[in-house]
Amino acid sequence: MSLLVKICGLSTRETLEAALDAGADMVGFVFFPPSPRHLSLELGRELGRQVKGRALKVALTVDADDATLGNVMDALSPDILQLHGKESVARLRDIKLRFDRPVMKVVPVATSADLAVLPGYAAIADRILFDARAPKDATRPGGLGAPFDWHLLENLQLSLPYMVSGGLHAQNLAEALRVTRAGGVDVSSGVESAPGVKDPEMIKAFIRAARATQELSVR
Repeated sequence: MSLLVKICGLSTRETLEAALDAGADMVGFVFFPPSPRHLSLELGRELGRQVKGRALKVALTVDADDATLGNVMDALSPDILQLHGKESVARLRDIKLRFDRPVMKVVPVATSADLAVLPGYAAIADRILFDARAPKDATRPGGLGAPFDWHLLENLQLSLPYMVSGGLHAQNLAEALRVTRAGGVDVSSGVESAPGVKDPEMIKAFIRAARATQELSVR
């Protein structure tokens, strides 16, 4: 199976085009006001049109209510809903039924105890995304540029697809994949020149590095 590469937190036509041209499999759009990558519904609609089926559109929300999710669905028409908050297993089930979209649940990781939630989420979610657990005083749950201990996933037994994120960049993603054996990588701050400001050249370099890692793994 080919490695999935997701560029998250895109917010301009130029950087979205860079990700699409470079061959990103997924492009992520953030709908969470505390984030420097937050999009208005109007801009989300505009960028969503630009994708034109060239990649999967992922809508990132954090503990969003049905009204918020409905607005995001209307604006972006995402292919996947990425739930980055403290959503319960029951909430995941409700969202899948109501909005009829695949769900990617983010699991924040700091210690092995954080993996105890996996069986419940795995029964409902279509994909798991492992991210570094944010500090207690953080204003947002992700996109903070910090990695977690990838060795916590070294002997992971998980039946559904999973990705890793948190502090990834072009120079360390090969090691992250070697340790975790993840089927995909997700980057946001690792392709930015400043918080919320994506760099087209860094996006291209990350995707090149991901593809080079994939080529080495099949030799």
